[in-house]
This record gives sequence, structure tokens and C-alpha cells, in this order.
Amino acid sequence: MKSAKRLRLILGDQLNASHSWFREKDQHTLYVIAELHQEASYTQHHAQKISAFFAAMSQFASALEQVGHRVLHLTLDDTAQYQDLPALLTALFQRYSVTEFEYQLADEYRLRKQLDTFTQGLTITATSYETEHFYLTDAELSDYFQQDKKHRLEHFYRKMRLRFNVMMQGTEPTGGQWNFDQQNRQKLKPKDFVSVPEPLLFSNDVTSIWERIQRHNIHTLGEVNTTLLWPVNRQQALSLLEHFCRFCLVRFGQFQDAMTAKLDTLGESKQWTLYHSRLSFALNTKMISPQCVVNTAIAHFESSNGEITLAQIEGFVRQIIGWREFVRGIYWANMPDYSTLNALGASRSLPDWFWTGNTKMNCQHHAIKQSLEYAHAHHIQRLMVTGNFCLIAGIQPDEVDAWYLGIYIDAIEWVEMPNTRGMSQFADGGIVGSKAYAASGNYINKMSDYCGDCVYQVTKAHGANACPLNSLYWHFMSRHQNDFSANPRTKMVYGNWLKKPAEDRQIILDHAEHLLANLSAL
Repeated sequence: MKSAKRLRLILGDQLNASHSWFREKDQHTLYVIAELHQEASYTQHHAQKISAFFAAMSQFASALEQVGHRVLHLTLDDTAQYQDLPALLTALFQRYSVTEFEYQLADEYRLRKQLDTFTQGLTITATSYETEHFYLTDAELSDYFQQDKKHRLEHFYRKMRLRFNVMMQGTEPTGGQWNFDQQNRQKLKPKDFVSVPEPLLFSNDVTSIWERIQRHNIHTLGEVNTTLLWPVNRQQALSLLEHFCRFCLVRFGQFQDAMTAKLDTLGESKQWTLYHSRLSFALNTKMISPQCVVNTAIAHFESSNGEITLAQIEGFVRQIIGWREFVRGIYWANMPDYSTLNALGASRSLPDWFWTGNTKMNCQHHAIKQSLEYAHAHHIQRLMVTGNFCLIAGIQPDEVDAWYLGIYIDAIEWVEMPNTRGMSQFADGGIVGSKAYAASGNYINKMSDYCGDCVYQVTKAHGANACPLNSLYWHFMSRHQNDFSANPRTKMVYGNWLKKPAEDRQIILDHAEHLLANLSAL
């Protein structure tokens, strides 16, 4: 067996072909890409999520080999005998007489800690590198984020726009306005259905990967699809980006918060995609860079002769250069303590229907069913449908984290946890958001057509057929009055609540207590 002076580890979310590592070819450098039981089993993942990661890793290994790099791609069959990543690396160092170990900084705390501990005990040289993916380097994060400090996206977003000169005219934003959120909250109406674009779907055969996952008894959730619809290489990711810019960006901002259950009744399966890019898996595995995504989208905006409005492109750019970079900074400033935060003392368990979608609440049914079927839901479905339910029902944040981390194809802890424990559940006490994103059924009715076909009545707060979200919302606000009553953004809510007769308030609270005792029956 040919020795290798240097071993470079590539994790499953480090598939960045533009990394400086790959500028030169050296047969004394061995690149290792490995499927691991450790990574497939640290939480219960969606079947399509594991399949997609393994497929993308295999494609990346082949791409590196084709351009002349020396690559060792190991499957579960090859690594099953090793307890964890350090055990595998130790064996490879010996097998190839390695004298230098190099790796890119992991984006998940548990992996970074594992590699840090491992390298401290090595007798060979160990060197870590930036992933060269994000706008902000790892070393720069502390310039923007501090532990336990409350940070706000809007301030950070403006700093990013200025620093990287994104949609700026000098020191002013293009169009004279930073944020077009008020224009980007429209409901999708039946007349809009005909314009919703067909999604670009891929046909990646992952049959052998799925057979391997089963053979190694990896427990998964969600629906299996051995013809994977998601991009698993850079070329497919670029095709998806181009499709988004050509067909979806023109209405992205306008309908980015919209939800519908009616579109598929017309015989077309596109209500799960609408105008969303679905680029998050490609981005989070680093097959494609945020700079590429933003620059490509802006180029389409600038060449569209006004067809793509400023509100559409700004809403999209804010998600990439703003929110994505923001939650990463929050994560690294506050880990590992962030993973234990439970500011509201939530303690209930997730109801069983989170794994089946079998609930009479139409909004929850559609959001969960879609998640199980595609390993995907857009940000409002995650935040204001399933997330809102978990928040007002007081579900334990550990359980919420585990569900979101497992079910979504793009879920890696650095991006999932601040979105879930922070933005969605307010378990961080306001580090991410200035208020708890709690809502009654009225919000769902405003942004979707779910309520019209629901057995529950969205206008009712108590009674057998009342929308559960209504009484649960008031129960949540009541039990956390000390936490939120002084918040300017919720002060009016408490004013409205206290205007209700005491007897009416008690009826609503009693109804919520009954629901909380029977969550799995909803």
C-alpha cells in the first residue's frame, strides 16, 4: 500500500471544490471522505437526508479523482469496524504512514470538539484550516458576536451589506431602503396558482446507498425515495440556482411567507416548492457558495429590465448574507451552553403525530406531511406552523431540536439550533429574537388556505371545534405574562387579553389545559 505523507479529512458538509486545498495536485496528499456510523446515527435523520449526504460525498470524491487528486472514499461497509472518527483516523495514519494531518474546521460544535481533543493527543503534525465558504471567516465571528448578548439581524444585515458592498450605492442601500419586508407578506390566492413555476427536480439513483443504510441498521424517519430529487453535485446545484433565478425570483419576496394546500388538487405537485430556491442543502454542504448564490441572483435582477423588483431580490439576499451568516455567529458565540437553554421552562413531549402527520389540525398536517415526504418545509412552515405549535404548547427544546435536526435535509446543527431553540422557541431568552414568535390561528389564516378545510374553526377560541392554536396561544401568553408584558411588541396583546371578561379568559384557559393534557389527540 502506497504511503501518504499528508492526510486531509473532508467532512460531509465540506464539499467545496473551490477550497485552496485543491489548487495543487500532490500524490503524497491523501484526501479522505468517509461515511460514518457516528454521523448517520447521532440523531435520527430523514432517510433522504442521509442518502443525499452520502450521494454528494461520493460525487465529490469522484470529481476530485477525475481532476487528479488522490482520494480515499470509504463507505459504511469500510468504516463499520471503527467506533468513531478518531478511531478511523488513527487506523489510517498507521496504514498510510501519515506524518501530517490536516482538516477544515467543523461547523458543528460536537465535531470541532472531537477533532480538537483528538489532535491534542497526536504525535504527528496537525493543522486546521478555514472552510473558505462563508462571507465571514471563523476568526472574524467574535468581531460581530459576543456570548449571551442579544443580537438583532437588522443591524448585522446592514453591516454585511456595507462591508461586502452588496446592493449598495456608496453608503446607502440601493433604492434607498434596507428592508422590503412589508411588501413581502402576501397570501397566495387561487388566481396566483397558474403562475407558480414547476420545480426543477433531479433523478439521482441512491438505491445502493439506501440498501447500505438498511444493511447497517441505521434508523431513519420520513419517506424513502431511492430516486433523489435533490442536487448532489455542484453542476446540479448551479442548475437549481439558475432555475430559481429564471423562474422563481420574480415572485420570491412577494410570496416567501405564503402557504397553500390547494395547489396540488390541480394535479401538479408544486405547492411544496412554490417560489423557494431549495438551495439550502447545496449551500450547507458547500457544493455552492453563498457568494455565488448572491452574485448570480443580483446579476439576474440587474438584467431583468425591472421584471424582478427590488423587493424580490432584497428579500432573498437578506436570507443568505443576513440570516444565514447571523445564525452561524449566534451559534459559535454561545456554544456549548446554547444547547441547554430553556428560558421558558418548556417541558412537554412532542405529540406522536409529529412523526406521522396524522393530526386533525390542517396546518400541522400539511407542514409535517410535506416534511416527511420531501425532507423540506420553507421557513414560515418551520417557524409559524410546527414551530409555533411547539412554542405555545411548551414542548421541551431538546425534543424540538432533535426533530428539526433530523427531519430536514438542510439541517446541520449550526443553522438548525439558533433557528429552533432561538428564533422559534425563544428558549434562548431573546439572544436571537426580540419577541417570542407566538401566534393564534389568525396568522395561519392570514398567510395560508389551510383553515378553510380544517375541522377546527379558526374564529373560535374554545369549544370542541375551536382552533387549538387560539386557546393555546392565550394560555402561553398568560403563563408567560411576567416574561413578555413589558415588551413593547407584545404590550398591546396583553391589553386586549385583559379587556376580556375574567370569566371568558378562564374558559379559554381551561380549554387550553384540556388540550395540553391531550396533545396527541389533536
